[in-house]
Amino acid sequence: MKSIKLQRTESLLKEIVGIALSQLNDTRLSSLNVVDVQCSKGKYNAQVFLSADYDEKEQIEILQQLKKANGIIKEYCLEETGWFRCPDFKFIFDNTLEQQNKLESIFQQIKSENDDKQ
Repeated sequence: MKSIKLQRTESLLKEIVGIALSQLNDTRLSSLNVVDVQCSKGKYNAQVFLSADYDEKEQIEILQQLKKANGIIKEYCLEETGWFRCPDFKFIFDNTLEQQNKLESIFQQIKSENDDKQ
């Protein structure tokens, strides 16, 4: 179970990283949605999960741009929070919603096939 302090940090980072991304000049980066942030116990690393609204090629390009903008995002977080140190960000596209939608459509197909048989 996560500590309340760690959960607060993750929640704050989710908000601040989202704002930092929205202020970048690259329209692809500024339109990204932060789905979740998970920090390591020592808060030295943070995984930032982004909504996966892009195909695989675009995701690779966006991740490369985010690597370049990492310093700017960290600087913004430090200014907003007043922290001494900001965690290192690792950006990841979150495909769980997409997978959930696929599973849901499969279940709907099975249900409709079963209804047709009856």
